[in-house]
Amino acid sequence: MRHNNITLADKVLLSICIFLSFYSFVYVKEAMPKGSEVRIEVDGKLKYTLPLNADRTVELSGVIGRTTIEIKRGKVRIKDAPCTNKICIHEGWIERGSIVCLPNKVVVTVSGPDKNKGPDAISG
Repeated sequence: MRHNNITLADKVLLSICIFLSFYSFVYVKEAMPKGSEVRIEVDGKLKYTLPLNADRTVELSGVIGRTTIEIKRGKVRIKDAPCTNKICIHEGWIERGSIVCLPNKVVVTVSGPDKNKGPDAISG
């Protein structure tokens, strides 16, 4: 049985959906511009704030073991972690956004310098 009931409206809707998907990639890059510093938190506590433009390797203790974080050429990655699934390692190099190692409770975030340390529009 063959379904050949695709209308012009279906094609237009599909085209709009495809356009919006590609546009979202561009928008996300603009909404999250490249950062200049790396913030490393363990179990919700800030441990390091490091410049993204200085190559460096940091090893720190998380909840279940040692995590190695590498900063190189304006990007950062989790190089080694004690978690079993290694999703954080498979994220690879980033220059914006975050990498999270849930089992070890390590969060690596690339951001700009925190110019206004007061409350923001969301927190009041």
